[in-house]
Amino acid sequence: MTDTPDLVFVGLDRNLALDLVRATEAAAIAASRHLGRGDKEKVDQAAVDAMRPVLATISMRGTVVIGEGEKDEAPMLYNGELVGDGTGPEVDLAVDPVDGTTLTAKSLPNALAIVAVAERNTMFDPGPCVYMEKLAVGADLAGVVDFEAPIETNLDRIATARGVTVPDLTVCILDRPRHEEELVKRVREAGARIKFLLDGDVAGAIMAAQPGTGVDLLVGIGGTPEGVLAACALKCLGGAFFGRLYPRSDTERNLARDRGYDLDTVLTLDDMVRSDNVFVAATGITDGELLRGVRYSPDTAITHSLSMRSLSGAVRLIETRHRISTSNLVPRALSGMG
Repeated sequence: MTDTPDLVFVGLDRNLALDLVRATEAAAIAASRHLGRGDKEKVDQAAVDAMRPVLATISMRGTVVIGEGEKDEAPMLYNGELVGDGTGPEVDLAVDPVDGTTLTAKSLPNALAIVAVAERNTMFDPGPCVYMEKLAVGADLAGVVDFEAPIETNLDRIATARGVTVPDLTVCILDRPRHEEELVKRVREAGARIKFLLDGDVAGAIMAAQPGTGVDLLVGIGGTPEGVLAACALKCLGGAFFGRLYPRSDTERNLARDRGYDLDTVLTLDDMVRSDNVFVAATGITDGELLRGVRYSPDTAITHSLSMRSLSGAVRLIETRHRISTSNLVPRALSGMG
């Protein structure tokens, strides 16, 4: 089957993939200039300032559905912001200029810049809920795991399906106090290994779906924006994602119910992003299992990126060598650094 179904998707075509990579490359390069300097706000601001003008050149009429918050709270790639050059298809954007600002500020692994695009009105809007319970696995485990089953049961099922023992499995979990007393303890008692994520769990979800990373599943409570981005990526990779909104307070719970959210519903991949034509681009900022971070040599910046598309199932690893003296991305990323 070829990509001729593009016509059905109102102009969304394969050229968008490389354009999105240019946006994540610009964000990653800009963020990398603040690597290890301890200021995560500068990391985020630099990445946003570099990504926004690149997005403005892309032939699309985009609306940021998953961004940096409401306009009055975060005046940069905010929810509802219009992006693109005003031509082309209408699309939803989920964007995180730096998934792992603390990782970048502390020069720790697995920080990346990521953006996802799908047809308009197909990405899940989490409303007032900032957090959700998550479980992400590879395509071979989609029918094996049960979101509502105990973690021990899922570990047994995964081990059986993959022909290994539970101690051979690795579970990605955000390193947060909310996981220590219950989830972490139970995974360790079951005998599985834990790979802690210090910040940002999009990379962890992708690792769970991508062969060769050594990660078998991601589980735990994390941000809903990251959940939507992860779901877009797993739609391209063929993985499985399950989630449930996790209100932090009675006020948030009541607000979500007033807006019509069913807080007991287990959300699937198709609930998180309904489109079958999803583009995702991600560029490494720091080294990790998925991607290498930005590297510099005289007059050269080297980036490593993933370009993914759900319609074709194509996943490309892209190494780009940017000549600093002539690139239209790198000077913008380096401006203001002194």
